[in-house]
Amino acid sequence: MSGLWDALLGLGDQLAAHVLLSAAAIALGIAVALPLAVWASRSEKVARTALAFASLVQTIPALALLALFFPILLSLRAVFGEWLPTLGFLPALLALALYALLPILRNAVTAQANLDPGVIEAAKGVGMSFRQRLLLVEAPLSAPYIMAGIRTAAVWTIGAATLATTIGQKSLGDPIFAGLQTQNWVLVLAGCIASAGLALLADTLLGTIERGFRERKRGLVVGGLMAVALGVGAALFAQFGGGEDEDRVVIGAKGFSEQYILARLIGQRLEAEGFAVEYRDGLGSAVAHSAAASGEIDVYVDYTGTIWTNQMKREDTLPRDEMYAAIEQWETENTGIKMLGRLGFENAYGLAMRQEVATSGQFESIADLAARGQAMTIGGDPEFFERPEWIAVRDAYGLRFAEKRNFSPTFMYNALQSGEADVIGAYTSDGRIEADRLVILKDPRGAFPNYDAVLLLSPEAGRDAALVDALTPLVAAIDVAAMREANYSVDREEDKLSFDEAARLLAERAGL
Repeated sequence: MSGLWDALLGLGDQLAAHVLLSAAAIALGIAVALPLAVWASRSEKVARTALAFASLVQTIPALALLALFFPILLSLRAVFGEWLPTLGFLPALLALALYALLPILRNAVTAQANLDPGVIEAAKGVGMSFRQRLLLVEAPLSAPYIMAGIRTAAVWTIGAATLATTIGQKSLGDPIFAGLQTQNWVLVLAGCIASAGLALLADTLLGTIERGFRERKRGLVVGGLMAVALGVGAALFAQFGGGEDEDRVVIGAKGFSEQYILARLIGQRLEAEGFAVEYRDGLGSAVAHSAAASGEIDVYVDYTGTIWTNQMKREDTLPRDEMYAAIEQWETENTGIKMLGRLGFENAYGLAMRQEVATSGQFESIADLAARGQAMTIGGDPEFFERPEWIAVRDAYGLRFAEKRNFSPTFMYNALQSGEADVIGAYTSDGRIEADRLVILKDPRGAFPNYDAVLLLSPEAGRDAALVDALTPLVAAIDVAAMREANYSVDREEDKLSFDEAARLLAERAGL
């Protein structure tokens, strides 16, 4: 229990950010829904259209809705300029506000539609204007029903806001995603408890306001509103009340252990040199690269094969040094991203099997898998089967499987051990390959490209000499054995290290 309590106490920043994001999204949802509901109450066509749109939004998974705003804002940024953010608060706010729209709008439209016509006629009869009828008659009668919709929207929004982690917004999803990645269930539980507790608290406070409107008790309404305002104010102070906002180096990380560790290694080195840092974790490959090109993040680690296939759309393969030089030239000419150098290890994709299965079935290469693996199940991380690398390997060898299954990077290895998958798209620098006694099948046709880990800086960060000098010692400093050890230290079942502790272990192994 002490571990859970410590984890909960360490969620102050994430909780404050979660409160502000959720409150802003609900407020924006209210600001859009209420005028729309008034308009809809006067036009059946508007009512049908508005409710149909809000219902359609609800059919889109929250994670997909959040992700869709990144390319939308990226396109708008080309029109409106560099000031428009594409990651973090803004896309999360817009997506969650849309998600909050339906319950508020539906309840408001229903309340307006069910107002007693006699009351409205009486208001007209005494000479009330439209504005007076709306504010003095319709609003008080509709308020309890509208508040019920706002309560529902608040609970939905607070829950969905945990997914904002995937687009670089700090939230209570940070400990949940990090805990799932490393199977640290205390961290997952802490994030879930905090999110659920926040949702229950918001529902209780908004329920107090609803009761005040229903029972015509002004004290309950004022008290509930003051409590909500106090909570939002406390979150604002926690986020911005600590003095002047210093310039921070924003460090990006994709959603697997190695990336979390390397981001902390970079952060620790920069902090030692006097920089303030901020982390944007759990990003997808395309999102991370675009964010670096646009300056939304300042530095992150990527892999040559990923840039080669995903960004450059190249289907051929080149020797390691030639590929690096070609990527460096392409980045300079197309994105302005500075490639500071290779870290010294490769984290390639490879098809992995349990050693005993590979031995008994005489599987040594991917060609053997193509010949005798048609009845098998292959597993991969959520983006693996959509990546050009997989398509290239599949086509090069004519791979066919009975079933393809997606797993998070952590559970993918568990699926292999439990028999849920017979072969997986593994990462060659993962410590679980040795710990779980896995075999990486040979790739005699060279279908997988090189995946050297490279340090990338945004165009602006690449011009910062002090930042470049602070990070240069990382180049060629990390070998694959050290990286595997650090990865396994956070992924093993017992005596797990935190990402910060693993980064310090990696720095020690690398002589940094």
